[in-house]
Amino acid sequence: MGSQSRHCKREDERILPLINIVFLLLIFFMVAGRLTASDSFRVTPPRSTSRTPGDAEALTLSIEQGGALALNGATITYADIGPAVARRLAADTAAVPVRLEADAAVEAIAVVKVMAALREAGVADLQLLTLVEER
Repeated sequence: MGSQSRHCKREDERILPLINIVFLLLIFFMVAGRLTASDSFRVTPPRSTSRTPGDAEALTLSIEQGGALALNGATITYADIGPAVARRLAADTAAVPVRLEADAAVEAIAVVKVMAALREAGVADLQLLTLVEER
């Protein structure tokens, strides 16, 4: 009986360093990892009754309340929208949708102006992001 308990103890001693390394790697990746790109500025989208989810692989163009623009978190100017989006669409072989995230306080004419620039850049799939309206 004594030899069997000594045998179990040796197996536990061999696996403990592996468990320690796995937990250390888990903690490292939780601290060092980044799940999503951070936004350049805070945008509060308008409300909508649609419940269709957005595409995770899409380009995201954000319009701040003051009119500032950001493409996937990087600040850009209005003149750079077309070339930047066209370059990204040309680089991807699959059709990449573009998500437009405009603050609710942005005037509709500014959103339409950006949508026209996206259309000229060759965007075929445009998604306007909104918040789901609670009923």
